[in-house]
Amino acid sequence: MEAQSSSGLLPRKRRREGSNGETDEGERLVKIPRCTVGLKHPAPFADELEPADNKPYQRVSMEEALRGTPLERPVRVYADGIFDVFHSGHARALMQAKCLFPNTHLIVGVCSDDLTHKYKGFTVMNEDERYDAVTHCRYVDEVVRNAPWTLTPEFLAKHRIDFVAHDDIPYSSAGSDDVYKHIKDAGMFAPTQRTEGISTSDIITRIVRDYDVYVRRNLQRGYTAKELNVSFINEKKYHLQERVDKVKRKVRDVEEKSKEFVQKVEEKSIDLIQKWEEKSREFIGNFLQMFGPEGALKHMLKEGKGRMLQAISPRHSPSSSPTHEERSPSPTFRLPFFTKTSLSPSPLPHHSGSRGYLISNKDRSLED
Repeated sequence: MEAQSSSGLLPRKRRREGSNGETDEGERLVKIPRCTVGLKHPAPFADELEPADNKPYQRVSMEEALRGTPLERPVRVYADGIFDVFHSGHARALMQAKCLFPNTHLIVGVCSDDLTHKYKGFTVMNEDERYDAVTHCRYVDEVVRNAPWTLTPEFLAKHRIDFVAHDDIPYSSAGSDDVYKHIKDAGMFAPTQRTEGISTSDIITRIVRDYDVYVRRNLQRGYTAKELNVSFINEKKYHLQERVDKVKRKVRDVEEKSKEFVQKVEEKSIDLIQKWEEKSREFIGNFLQMFGPEGALKHMLKEGKGRMLQAISPRHSPSSSPTHEERSPSPTFRLPFFTKTSLSPSPLPHHSGSRGYLISNKDRSLED
């Protein structure tokens, strides 16, 4: 990893995630400029390349490699492996190998199925699939098919290898405590670091641990029980479990929707209650304003009562009685059969429009 940071090709620190997926404190992601660095073609196979020049094979020392070599003479680094179920851990290991030196030509060796099944175990992908996966890794310059399990001097000379890159954990296999021991003793070993938490064995362990889940997954996607090596009874069991899970999901969806509906109803009921309280306060206020002790109705009744009393009460008589002269004359009436000569006329007070003679009360008494 030190070589990675010193080369300047990795300006972004690797993110280490814990169980909760959060970045460790003290680490930060450095922004890099946008650029198009993708390759258009996969890496070639070694047996398809033209033979190297006839110059004798001469290794580059570690000091020369770190200092930098001419473009026409890159440092040839070799990394080998099984690369089954190619994942990010493989890619990171090859990236570290590529970034060991300023001018690096990365050669990757992939072991065949026969060697792998003999020394390590059965693989998920066959050798052709593993070869093809490695050729499409952006850090790889050349791929060696059917790579040897133990590196021999003849193989190193044939491919003009300067250094071998691998993690420095002793790799015991093929009756040896460390198959890279002779490489380390020769000063050709360049250590890299493993990526924790990801490996082919980890991925296979996940699949085996959740076997039923992945079998049901593939049955649902159209694979037959024969292709999955599943018995008839287990197939029916998985189909039944899938139906039960669908019912559970539907029930869960109904519960969530019902909770959302109840929540909406509660919110609306709260709004209705608040509006009702506001309207009730407004109604009570208007009622008190109209019918309260000092309301408008009381004032209207008082005013109406006063007007009614004023209308039905008699007029007040004058404070002093009028004199005899001021009193109005007694009512008189005219006798049409009297003549002017029969009785002496008594003049009446002048009234506009009155003619003839009037008989006073005194004359009426004499006639009786």
